[in-house]
Amino acid sequence: MAVVQYVSNVKKNARPFNVPMWLLKPALSKVKGTIKKSYPEEGELIFCAFRTFGGTETQVNGVTVVEDTVAIDTWYRPDITSDCRLKAENGNVYELLGTPENLYMNNKFLRFKIRRLGGTA
Repeated sequence: MAVVQYVSNVKKNARPFNVPMWLLKPALSKVKGTIKKSYPEEGELIFCAFRTFGGTETQVNGVTVVEDTVAIDTWYRPDITSDCRLKAENGNVYELLGTPENLYMNNKFLRFKIRRLGGTA
């Protein structure tokens, strides 16, 4: 019987976690029978790898719109969920797109995409 030995080459992430961001977790409140989310101005400081790709082009009503999307890698935290937001040092606020992915399923790294919130010009 052959024994397969698992050799891990994922001991460390290839990109440094050198970008500070603040994790904004929603506070839920019930107002007139509906649940409202509110986000704090400051949250917990986390460090991550921040990769942009020049934005994502989409067509909305025949108009091409470029959204600022970013791929984020960070340390695994079970409290980072799809309803959280991230705030950068320059004041930009980002929302998570989809559910964060537990890389390699070993509770070490987390990967997700975010999109910048803001008005249109």
